[in-house]
Amino acid sequence: MITKIKRYSIIKGTLCLLLIISSNTMNAQIETNSCAPLTQAQQSLVAISSLTATGDMANLKIQLNFALDAGLTVNEIKEVLVQLYAYCGFPRSLNAINVFMKVLEERKSKGVDDKQGNEIILDRGTGDNYERGRKVLEALSGTPQAKPAPGFGDFAPRIDAFLKEHLFADVFQSDVLSYPQRELITISALAAMPGVESQLQSHVKIGMNTGITQVQLIETAKLIEKYVSRTQANSLRNVLSIPTVPIIDEDMLVRISEIEILPEYLKEYHSILKEEASASVKLEPGVIAIFPMFQKETPTQIRIIEMYATKAAYQSHLKTPHFLHYKTTTLKMVKTLKLVDMGSLDKETMQQIFKKLN
Repeated sequence: MITKIKRYSIIKGTLCLLLIISSNTMNAQIETNSCAPLTQAQQSLVAISSLTATGDMANLKIQLNFALDAGLTVNEIKEVLVQLYAYCGFPRSLNAINVFMKVLEERKSKGVDDKQGNEIILDRGTGDNYERGRKVLEALSGTPQAKPAPGFGDFAPRIDAFLKEHLFADVFQSDVLSYPQRELITISALAAMPGVESQLQSHVKIGMNTGITQVQLIETAKLIEKYVSRTQANSLRNVLSIPTVPIIDEDMLVRISEIEILPEYLKEYHSILKEEASASVKLEPGVIAIFPMFQKETPTQIRIIEMYATKAAYQSHLKTPHFLHYKTTTLKMVKTLKLVDMGSLDKETMQQIFKKLN
């Protein structure tokens, strides 16, 4: 009897130990997964969504190529751009689709064979589309959805019907993209656009309910800062209740360049300066403004307001091809040059004026 009891105790203890080890392993896996960063494909979803929402087609073209190289299929990207019409409107969605068509044509001409992915099914199915959409929204949010939606649904029943029957029944039910992917797309688009903080807050909750983690959303905010602006990234950080990043860096550089041009070179100088200023603002994220002006009474007197996000951004600007071209070609045209560094008396107002600040 004693032997049996001992054997039972040993077996029981061994099983308990295995359960503890298994439990710790599972907890470690859950913790590891909760800290997992965005994959390259997920980062591409953030980039495509935010750039489409802001209408930045030039950078969108670049990111569409990166997305295909990162493993997103043609049909997945199509679904991203179709879904975005519901959040940023038909014009920007259609513009993005046209850019994507050109990207695919260019890649095909170079011999790149992009993976098409799962077939996009256009069949709406049968039955009550509103009810289908309502159930999808319940699955996304994890909360019961009244019919009609309280508030706006009572006030404008048609918008409630469109929301349920089309967006959540037709668009979200397509299995080309998963629910977490669709919510990451939505969050990225809303975070990129001003004035939609309440919708952003709702979709952050929905996104986390589908499995998107706090760590991934924090990384999303960093990508919004990279592709859109620090101001918009801070809107997502506010929803996440994490510290925002100051809009204006302490080492921001503001300068007024006072230049006198030799009269015989004035027209040529204007042309070169306009080209350099335009390229700097368009191509350099750290260049907030280069605003050339001239004195009306003395046209040869040029004044340029220069603003750089950081001193490092200014040093980087000095090495760019467009600045070096400006510097070397206009050297003989400049009679006098004075650089006046300035300090801000009202940074808060400056934040409102310069929305591009990163």
